[in-house]
Amino acid sequence: MKVALVTDTHFGARNDNQVFARFFSRFWNEVFFPYIDDNNIDHIIHLGDIVDRRKYINFVSSNQLHEDLIKPIADRGMKFWCIIGNHDIYFRNKLDINAIDQLYGTSEYEINLIDKPTEINIDGLDILMLPWICASNWNETWETVKSSKSQVMMGHLELNGFEMHRGAFCDSGFDREEFKKFDQVFSGHFHHRSTEGNISYLGCPYEMTWSDFEDQKGFHIYDTETRELEFVPNPLQMFYKFNYDDSDMTVESLDDIDFSIFDSTYIKLIVKNKRDPYLFDLFVERIERAGVQNLQIIEDVLNLDMDNENGIIDEAKSTMEMLEGYVDQIETAVSKKKLKGLFHNLYAEALTLE
Repeated sequence: MKVALVTDTHFGARNDNQVFARFFSRFWNEVFFPYIDDNNIDHIIHLGDIVDRRKYINFVSSNQLHEDLIKPIADRGMKFWCIIGNHDIYFRNKLDINAIDQLYGTSEYEINLIDKPTEINIDGLDILMLPWICASNWNETWETVKSSKSQVMMGHLELNGFEMHRGAFCDSGFDREEFKKFDQVFSGHFHHRSTEGNISYLGCPYEMTWSDFEDQKGFHIYDTETRELEFVPNPLQMFYKFNYDDSDMTVESLDDIDFSIFDSTYIKLIVKNKRDPYLFDLFVERIERAGVQNLQIIEDVLNLDMDNENGIIDEAKSTMEMLEGYVDQIETAVSKKKLKGLFHNLYAEALTLE
């Protein structure tokens, strides 16, 4: 049997920004559910952080969650498991008040909520499911992990040494050795997709911040018989970088560029060569007329080797390099490794704010 795995959907992200809400909806309506229908998938597991904010969700984002995910699952008669992630809980140290239970606990929708360590069986395969590990379920979690006979585990884990976003590694959390007994471990939480040994972080399904630029997003299909994991890429893109060079550009050649793809997107326009100011203004005007949501023009690139692809560094990496450099230079009794980890977490959170 094939099961759809998706995680870290963060409904209500970017302070309920409606440009991102529409972008997320396109994924569900143009990518995810068409694939589900074409391939007769009738089981889905969500691995945590179904919503973005722990404290509340507004009416618009709640409606989007219902219309884009919950109702389409119910309409198709799919079996649905939802693991509780750290963004889904109101209190940091316990899981009893969580978004899904509050929104759908008394509804007619059949949602198998995983708010405690739970072993399930899908088509003969035993799977241990773990929600976010915190004080309230600490003992139960590790007792279950120790006694479990399942060979496959799915959860919302924070594991030391894995890449959270490109270039930002987690230096806190649990040691991966705690889960070495399992043949396969699949987890939500980190938005970058990666696999090391028996552990796979599945990554978020769509771009949310500049940290996601050129980091392929999508969802997965897991075959319970072969235990193979197939990645299904999401072709939709929110963030673009465009290197502007008009050395071979003419007014007529602008007609060959499909500016429509920039509708409701975020663009960094990096000016490498601007010989004709009029042509440049026309180019920018075409982007703006296409309906770009946010356009950053980077012209002051002094002392950068423009022939080197690494000359222009993405926003997240350059900022973190400066912060880490600052930590390296200061005199402090506090662990510099922990300080860098704190900066990484704060910066990742700041990127989700408007």
